[in-house]
Amino acid sequence: MITEEIAHINGIPKKLIVFLHGYQDCAEHIERKTELFRNIPDVAFHIPQSPFFSEIDPVKRQWFSLHQYDPNDERRRTAFWDDYVGFYNRMTLGLAEANSHISEYIDNLLGEYGLGYEDVFLCGFSQGAMCAAYSGLMCPYKMGGVVCFSGILAAQGFIINHYKSRPDFLLVHGTQDDKVRFDAMSFSEQNLKKLQCHVETLDVQNGMHKIMPEGVEAAIRFIQSRIND
Repeated sequence: MITEEIAHINGIPKKLIVFLHGYQDCAEHIERKTELFRNIPDVAFHIPQSPFFSEIDPVKRQWFSLHQYDPNDERRRTAFWDDYVGFYNRMTLGLAEANSHISEYIDNLLGEYGLGYEDVFLCGFSQGAMCAAYSGLMCPYKMGGVVCFSGILAAQGFIINHYKSRPDFLLVHGTQDDKVRFDAMSFSEQNLKKLQCHVETLDVQNGMHKIMPEGVEAAIRFIQSRIND
């Protein structure tokens, strides 16, 4: 179960933002990078800490193992796009296990605040972005929106055949990302549009594999536009 989190409440919560950290990451890192989210009125902003310690650094966390599916990090070296996507498709079981914890966590928060899934905005960075996309699409109820920073639509083959809802998406990616290829954004966009999801994108020029201010500002605009509808 997810038992550790950072939470900020602004006013009387009418919407819920949940932000998932990345691989070998922690909630404190996300909090430092996303302070502007706290300025959105009447929102509960939660950053859950994964219950799984990192397989590389026991001080940090992961939502699922990467080395189980790609022990030698070959995905970073392959020259062939289909092979690259194939590594992420192998991670379906890891994503499913992470989703079981994430969905339970969100259910508990919705009960606490008296909100519905239409009030949820699920965000994530890197591996957290992969989990956010998976959880948003596999949720039986349409969420308010999903924001993915530096991610890819992992488990794409499984999702195409088993998705349950079509949330709106914002995809943010740096053009110089050295961890998850920049091309992952267009790949994710194309496949999400096949599912008839509304997709917005932001490519951050010269951006690396990190949460950048331009991306945070775009995410806030994306969320606020749906809050104010």
